[in-house]
Parts: sequence; structure tokens; C-alpha cells
Amino acid sequence: MAMAGKPTPPEMAPFRIAPRFVGRVWGYQDLRPWYDRVADGEPIGEVWLTGDECLVATGPHAGTKMGELFLEDSQVLLGTAVVSPQSPLLIKVLFAKEKLSVQVHPDDQLAQKYGQPRGKSECWLALAAEPGAQVACGIKPGVTLEQIKEGIHAGTLEESLTMLTVAAGDTIFVEAGTVHAIWPGSILLETQQNCDLTYRMYDYGRPRELHIEKSLEATQLVTRAGKIAPMVRADRTTLLDVDYFAIERIPVAGNRTSVSLLEEGKPAHGLAYLFAAAGTGRIAGPGFDAVELPAYGIVAIPAASPEFAVEDRGGLDLIRITPNWPGMRP
Repeated sequence: MAMAGKPTPPEMAPFRIAPRFVGRVWGYQDLRPWYDRVADGEPIGEVWLTGDECLVATGPHAGTKMGELFLEDSQVLLGTAVVSPQSPLLIKVLFAKEKLSVQVHPDDQLAQKYGQPRGKSECWLALAAEPGAQVACGIKPGVTLEQIKEGIHAGTLEESLTMLTVAAGDTIFVEAGTVHAIWPGSILLETQQNCDLTYRMYDYGRPRELHIEKSLEATQLVTRAGKIAPMVRADRTTLLDVDYFAIERIPVAGNRTSVSLLEEGKPAHGLAYLFAAAGTGRIAGPGFDAVELPAYGIVAIPAASPEFAVEDRGGLDLIRITPNWPGMRP
């Protein structure tokens, strides 16, 4: 229902977003079998699924950049309760063949101090992991900022990091201010605030800019970061529900209506993304052409979407991702 005094926005059907392949020095030359993509230059480390530069792949807005679509139709996409001209979330798949830099992201307050609109909390869902795969997530208890600074200059920073072993299906929350790093061995679905701001602490001698002073300013020695235990509910599993985003695994079992995708107690109208962590699906409803959901693809469900059904076309592992503005959770 639209807010009083505001017209009901026109409907916008679900649409698929084309992945954007982003080069990173620590990435892979060949993303097969995950994506039919081979790098022709710099290795590919990130596949952006919802970035502002990603293109709409289906429907009447095909070919439009996501950032432009949010500027033009923010209420249609986000709903009338939260009016914003920008996408709230950036969703990626990360392919790390080498260690990423040890880094930290600022929170909203610090980012705005330096002229950025928002900070960056994020989370990782492990789509796959080799035996013994690890990530760094946080600082060991008792380590001080001075010891971190010494470790940066001495090349011993890893000794101060809390290491987590990663298995397929694990969800890890990386709150803004958490020192972290991704090591090789896992394929991660990353959901984050729509911000690509990173302060590098240490980069293993690579010739890239470091941001040591800002990273130390952003570092919080104690955060809520770490593995999050899934919460199994009657009709879904909640993997994570925090400020900025919620991640759910939803069984489809043949097909499932759009109404049944909503969680009780959550706003009935708002943006959602449907990601296929495995298998394939199809989204269909009256008045729009069916949208195919390929493995590792993503479909945007606008706030003003007509009703639809999700069909399991074979082995579909459906992940639903929704924005959570601070204070909007029940």
C-alpha cells in the first residue's frame, strides 16, 4: 500500500541483470564452469551482479545501466517507504586465486567524514570451498592498534588476524571496521552496502596504493564479525539478518508464489534479489515475458512487481537478498 498522499507507482516486472566481469590482480584467467568467461588480459576476480554499471538484461529496460534505472525509477524499485535514488546493495561473486590484501572498510560515519555517502558492511556466503580454505575476519583478542601498525611495517600482520576455516554453505558477517582478508580456496557470494571503498593495510608487496593511516582510523578491534549460524524456519532458512541486508535460502519444491517469498513481519513491498546458488529457475507471471534464472545469475524483483511464481527448472538453490535499512527490521 502506498503511503498517504503518494501515488501508487506503476508496476515493473522482474528482470535479470547481466553480470559484469571485473579484473583483479588476484583473480582467475578462466571462470569456467562457473561462468563462460575467459579473461583476455587482467585476471577476473569479481563478477558484479548488481553494480551501478551492470546492465539490465531482460524486459523493456534491457540495456539500461542499473545506476540509471535507480535514478529514474527509485520508488518503483525500492517502494514508497524508502525513497532513495541509489541502489542500496552491491552483490558480487568473488574468485580469489591468490590472497587479497588485508583491508578494512569504514562505517557510515567515517566514510562521510571523508566525503563518501556511506560505509561498507558486507557478508560472504560460501558457494564452494576446498578443504582447509580460510579467510581472515577480525583481530585476535588482546592485539592493539600499535601492534597492528608494527605488523604492517614488519610484514607480520597475518599473525594478528583471526582466521576462519570456510566450508560450502557458511555465512560470514564482516561488519564495517573489521580487518579482513580472503585467501584462495573458496568462491564467495558477497553482499555489501553499495560502496566500493576499501582501505588497504597490507598487500604482500604488490604495487598498489596502501591506505595505512585511514585503515588504522577505521579499524575496530572488536566487532560482530564472524560466522553466523543459520536459523531454520518453517518455510526458509535465514542465513543473516542485520542492518543493511538480509540473506535467506528459500526452498522452491516445484514452484513457489511471490507472496510466499515474503517473510512474516517484514515489509510487504520492497526490492529483492533472487540468486541461483545452484541449478536453474524461471520467473513467470501474467503480463510479462518469463525471465530465466541461470545458475549463478540474479533477477531483481522491484517493489512494484506484479505477482509471479518461481519455478524450479532443475536443482534450484534459491537465495533471496533484501536491503535492510538501519531501524527498519522488526
